[in-house]
Amino acid sequence: MSQDQNDALPLVVGLTAVLVLFSLYAVFIFAPTERVMGHVQRIFYYHVASAWVGFLAFLVACASGLLYLAKRSPRWDRVTAASVEIGLLFSTIALVEGSLWARPVWNTWWTWDPRLTTTLVMCLYYATTLMLRRLGGSEERNARVGAVLSIVGFVNVPIVFLAIRMWRTIHPAVLTTSGFAVAPRMLVALLASLLAFTALYVCLMWTRIRVARLEHDVSALRHRITATRP
Repeated sequence: MSQDQNDALPLVVGLTAVLVLFSLYAVFIFAPTERVMGHVQRIFYYHVASAWVGFLAFLVACASGLLYLAKRSPRWDRVTAASVEIGLLFSTIALVEGSLWARPVWNTWWTWDPRLTTTLVMCLYYATTLMLRRLGGSEERNARVGAVLSIVGFVNVPIVFLAIRMWRTIHPAVLTTSGFAVAPRMLVALLASLLAFTALYVCLMWTRIRVARLEHDVSALRHRITATRP
């Protein structure tokens, strides 16, 4: 990572902080209180945004996995690994937020609804992907396994997204054929949350790739020192 990119990171962090603060204002002050569910409905904005970041992260992991297999560059492997980690984190957060929302609305923490079930399967798959990357072997082997699993696993993402259209479900649909199924001020809060969480994803990706690069450099330096010892 170049020095110019490192210098730009604080600007990205600052912009992300501003967007997150704006989303907090939009969600808790600007958006009206939902008439039926009340204040608990405000979880919706961050629930959708968390799920969106999970989808985006797995898409990036799939694309970078393809680029790694084509070019065999460690840079793309670092992007794949970082994006899977972040995608798994936000998908898990979306599941937790959904449970917190479901308890007062559906009177249960969990139900085997198609959207929830497919999301859980997706999370378990990517958690397994991360574990398989750490089973040992050469860096090239781990990178190749991670790339292939990230590409294959992306099949889960459209299944999760289309689950409420493919099967009967009680999960509400946010995006319909006519647009977003929310009131105008709620839409502003939703879009603010989506933008803030997208910026947060970029910020976390930037930082995680930088850390992975430093870890690689330290590992290479340790190997050289060990090799030169008598």
